[in-house]
Amino acid sequence: MAKGSFNIGDEVAITATVRRRVTKDWVSVSIPSYNQPHSIVDRTSKVKHGQPIELRGDVTRVDGDKVTVNLGVPVTVDIATVKLVTAYVPPKRKTPLIDKAT
Repeated sequence: MAKGSFNIGDEVAITATVRRRVTKDWVSVSIPSYNQPHSIVDRTSKVKHGQPIELRGDVTRVDGDKVTVNLGVPVTVDIATVKLVTAYVPPKRKTPLIDKAT
């Protein structure tokens, strides 16, 4: 898939930078091209100031050069800051929608 060709439902990753640890469980991060404060729950690792951290979410909207990703809350960033993890594949039907003629 070429860079920049995302579809709704694709799982993408955003590399954010840790700003500071707010509490024992919460970390404040800086997301590129997103001009709002954002914090995440991080109970497992002991990240420090300046370390990169990968945030994963699903694409909910594609609008020109902007992509909205659901990270618990919708975050709209430039398309160049996200990378594709897995493309969305719709579920396959096991039975047809119409009945067979009798």
